[in-house]
Amino acid sequence: MDKKNISNSNTFSGSEATRALQSGAGFTFKIVTPERVVFESQVAQATLPTSTGEITVLPNHIPLVSQVIAGEIRILDEAGKEQLLAVAGGFVQVHPGKIVILADRSEMAHELDEARAAEAHERAKKLLEAKTGMPDRDYAALAALMDKELARLKVARKYRERALRGEGIRSGHLE
Repeated sequence: MDKKNISNSNTFSGSEATRALQSGAGFTFKIVTPERVVFESQVAQATLPTSTGEITVLPNHIPLVSQVIAGEIRILDEAGKEQLLAVAGGFVQVHPGKIVILADRSEMAHELDEARAAEAHERAKKLLEAKTGMPDRDYAALAALMDKELARLKVARKYRERALRGEGIRSGHLE
């Protein structure tokens, strides 16, 4: 069975998300790293990168356990606003009414410094390019580091671009 097709990839609009949450159709979304709880709230949907492709979890999603890879997590919060997070990898467990992600590292978009993320991505890229003939394990570790830094950079840039388009920022979240 193709795991990419397990969930309905349709997304709610802001008003549909609000109606879903008002009717009790939302679910609890929690992302935890070894250092802290990054985000925990009632949401209408969550889209995340997994080892088998991007999935969108909607209310009443089937139970699921999957590996999360470096990338962007998009959630529609209780107000129907999209929140962005960068994730470095981990595991997700979907239960009825609840989704929990145990992540190696994760940051909300408003916490990211785009310049620092760009510098870290460039450092990882240069290390990868300079290490010709390295053992496969070292190459894989550098490639994974580059993927993680690229995910942080993409989320930071998307957040900045939305702010520049006038979507606004209120309490660190896009409006």
